[in-house]
Amino acid sequence: MRIGIPKETKNNENRVALPPEGVHELIHDGQTVCVERGAGVGSGIQDAAYQEAGATLGSADDAWASDMVMKVKEPTPAEYHYLRPGLLLFTYLHLAANKPLTEALLKAKVNAVAYENVQKEDGSLPLLSPMSEIAGSLAAQIGTEYLEKNHGGKGILLAGVPGVRKGRVVVIGGGVSGTNAARVALGLGARVTILDVNVERLKEIDDQFNGRVQTLLSNTSNIANALKTADVAIGAVLLPGHRAPTLVSRQMVRDMPDGSVIVDIAIDQGGIFETGSRVTTHDDPTYVQEGVIHYAVANMPGAVPQTATYALSNATIGYARQLASTPLVELLQTNQDLYRGTATYQGHMTLGAAAADLDIPFTPLNKLL
Repeated sequence: MRIGIPKETKNNENRVALPPEGVHELIHDGQTVCVERGAGVGSGIQDAAYQEAGATLGSADDAWASDMVMKVKEPTPAEYHYLRPGLLLFTYLHLAANKPLTEALLKAKVNAVAYENVQKEDGSLPLLSPMSEIAGSLAAQIGTEYLEKNHGGKGILLAGVPGVRKGRVVVIGGGVSGTNAARVALGLGARVTILDVNVERLKEIDDQFNGRVQTLLSNTSNIANALKTADVAIGAVLLPGHRAPTLVSRQMVRDMPDGSVIVDIAIDQGGIFETGSRVTTHDDPTYVQEGVIHYAVANMPGAVPQTATYALSNATIGYARQLASTPLVELLQTNQDLYRGTATYQGHMTLGAAAADLDIPFTPLNKLL
């Protein structure tokens, strides 16, 4: 199979789908890999390294002309003309918050496997987890930065100093990204509160942090009360395949202290803040609503590409090798992880959660194989 790795076109998306080490694995399997010139530069990887790994270099047209295209983020509108029947696309898609892309994939009859929906039997998301870890860690750092007065924040140091209170960080969602956000915030010296709907998960978090974080059941009342004194609020809620639920109303944001900061990790799935439906970019990452700074960048790990590219590749390469070496129909009948991750197939929407959120027809994948 010919595999294409185009350069990412999303604003300041400096990651690349595979580093040379991953390319070498595919070529070792007998595959052919075409990498767009300059695709790895943002991650500190030069074209020569791909050539040494055995890849051919080409244009975006050359990379997209492959049997399977591996990306990091979803195709942007400028790339829609590359979509075609039978193309196998393996990347993050987040379709529940992007109806135009969904319609483009369906119209072009692309077979698309979404990283974020590849799911193991135990419910874990192996291709989403590494980026969730990074986004969570970044969220606490970003919150700290934008609390500084020169960035428009209230001028709070999360660690405080002796005799002066510590900053307060509220994390909504106790999954991978939320837990990492809490870990970094705690390391920065903040007082941390985590809210989640799963009591068992809250018990695990309490044990994990040895009681050093406040855990609360996530409900409207607890969220509202926690945010009234929050310096930083981090949205870290994930419903696999679904658009993120709106859990924080405009009034709750209005009740937060002026100059506080919201970091919505869930923005690529629509976001959980009523005031935060606008997606921002690394070039222009924030805006102010109700006196609160909102950071809503949908590709947060793109800011640390030398870490994120390798973390992503470590997770995806095993699945990529299977997709490249086994006919898709056969593979989807035997590999349940990839079966669950298949979002569109031969012009049909096969991801039930996203179909429901977008109000478009859903076809179970087993009826098409």
